[in-house]
Amino acid sequence: MTTVQAIILGLVQGFTEFLPVSSSGHLIFLPRFFGWPDQGVAFDVVMHLGTLVAVIIFFRARIRSLSRALFSRDPGVAVERKTAWLIGLSLVPAAAVGYLLETNFRSPLLTAVNLIGWGLVLGAADLYTRRRNRVRSEAQPGTDVSSLNGRLTWKKALFIGSAQAVALLPGTSRSGITMTAGLFSGFGRTAAAEFSFLMSVPIIALAGLSKAAELFRGGLDNIAGAQLVWGFAASAVSGLIAIGLLMRVIKRWSFLPFVAYRLVIGILIILLV
Repeated sequence: MTTVQAIILGLVQGFTEFLPVSSSGHLIFLPRFFGWPDQGVAFDVVMHLGTLVAVIIFFRARIRSLSRALFSRDPGVAVERKTAWLIGLSLVPAAAVGYLLETNFRSPLLTAVNLIGWGLVLGAADLYTRRRNRVRSEAQPGTDVSSLNGRLTWKKALFIGSAQAVALLPGTSRSGITMTAGLFSGFGRTAAAEFSFLMSVPIIALAGLSKAAELFRGGLDNIAGAQLVWGFAASAVSGLIAIGLLMRVIKRWSFLPFVAYRLVIGILIILLV
């Protein structure tokens, strides 16, 4: 792998990790499309840690607030404390599935099927949310579904967490499927995206650091340290940009542009790879 390839893959990882379009799908598709050697799991892990830095920077104020409220007895932060604990609860399904089922599927066809299939489900969730919000606004003017506060329950946390476990399959998109579950749980687009991002912090940190320790003990697949650094930096910067872009798009429009993109990429993978 060259430094240029490392930067390109890092940029792609950062942009696609938080957009609901599947980072794993792109990291499988692009090397095959351009005839590059597979970058290996070690490089993927380091780039995921780069995106972790991005989400921590973007949501630093909210993460700080949730962290302080986690063990606080102050009744004034009861809602934040509940949200923090429910984020932790949402990790259980994915952690359990990840522990019991070690998967490393990198099949282009499986990736394409998941891109298309779960993309259509995201589109259905978006249309469902639009219709539900219209009914709510007519029945209860001023109803706010854009905030997580007071709307997150343990059942919703486990449901969205269970959806996150499905994202172990390539092409599914962790952010895409958790946002889909959030929409079907009654959240507005902004709240669904925010919860998806917040729950990504501990799951990426735990999975990434655990895998990184294992890889460093066993070797780095002959990848130069400079390539890892460039990939890490590129994924962190592009991830930060992607989060801001997504939040602006879903506030002004919807998830449907990302659904269309998933369908196009899925079809291209089937035709070209």
